[in-house]
This record gives sequence, structure tokens and C-alpha cells, in this order.
Amino acid sequence: MTNDNDIIRDSLTSPERFAEIFERHITAVTAYVARRVGPHASDDIVSETFLAAFRRRKRYDMTRTSALPWLMGIATKVLAQHRRAQATHWRALHAAFDAGDEDTVDDLDRSISRLDASAQLEDLFPRIAALSARDREVLFLHAWGDLTYPEIAAALGIPIGTVRSRLSRIRAKLSAPPPPAPARLAHAPRSATTHIRYAETESAHGHL
Repeated sequence: MTNDNDIIRDSLTSPERFAEIFERHITAVTAYVARRVGPHASDDIVSETFLAAFRRRKRYDMTRTSALPWLMGIATKVLAQHRRAQATHWRALHAAFDAGDEDTVDDLDRSISRLDASAQLEDLFPRIAALSARDREVLFLHAWGDLTYPEIAAALGIPIGTVRSRLSRIRAKLSAPPPPAPARLAHAPRSATTHIRYAETESAHGHL
């Protein structure tokens, strides 16, 4: 089977070959992104990820036989841009909710419903939401992206020792007693995944 680096090298002169990279990794990238933002918001982010990858393919490290860590790194950057864009929307919705705007409450409920991909992290969400944004990136690439330590290092452009130390710190924090759950919306409980995503939009604006 042809390695990813060979395909990307060929795509420099035959751009249509890059479609093979898309076909090989679309499932893994989509699964990772959907867990981060929910299935309804994932399509645009995945599309932006592969478009950015195509545009940056000349800078790909041709010594790497798998493009998945590279793609996950690009997806992580696109997700960060998405969080910053969504933070303003969420803050406006939350402010209107606090003011008692019933239409906005419905809008917020619909937004939450779209984000609720799963509640499997219910027991851990306060501790995950309390992690720094950099630590969450490492955790999600490892737990949701199924990347190895070297692949995470490649995806984020950091030393493997940094990956090891961050995951060690994360394990310690996740095994500690959880802090009190945030009580932002008393009218309806949110799933763990939603709390984590909300924390990320808040941290994008420096509120956590």
C-alpha cells in the first residue's frame, strides 16, 4: 500500500491524488471533530481541515508515512478558531438568558441539544472542564483522536516529553476529587460533553 507521504508528494504535481488522503482519514478526523463540537457542527470544520491540509501540503514533512497526526493538528487549530467564533454567540445567549428572554432560552436549549453528542464523561466533566486549553488538546487527541504520544507531539508541534508530562499531570488531576459542578443553567442539566465544550468557549475569551 502506498504511504501517505508518497501520495502527498505526488499531489504536488497531480493535485487530484490528494483525494486519497481524504478517503483514508475522513472517518478518523470526523469522529474526533464530532466529539469535540457535536455532529451538527463537525461538517464545516472537517471541510476546513482538509482544505487547509491541501493548501499546506507543500510543507508536509515527507519523512512521515502517516498524515493522520498532521491532519489532527490542523483540525485542532481549526477547532480553536471555531471556539473563538462561537464564544461571542454563547456569551450573548447566556446574557440574554440571564435577562429572562424566553426566546433566547429556547435558542440556548436548541444549541445545547445540538452539542450533546454523548454523556459518557459525566463523572469526569468538572475536572476536564477545569483543565487548561493546552491540556485538553492533548487529552482529546489521546482519548478521542486515538493518537500515540509521538503522534500527539507531531500534531501539536511539541516535544514528546511535553506530551508525557501533560498527560501525567492530566491523570493526576482527573484522579483527584472533582471540583463543584458549574451551575450556569439551573433550568436544565447539561451533559458532560456540553459542559466541556462550554468551558472551551469561555476559556477562548479568558473567562476561565
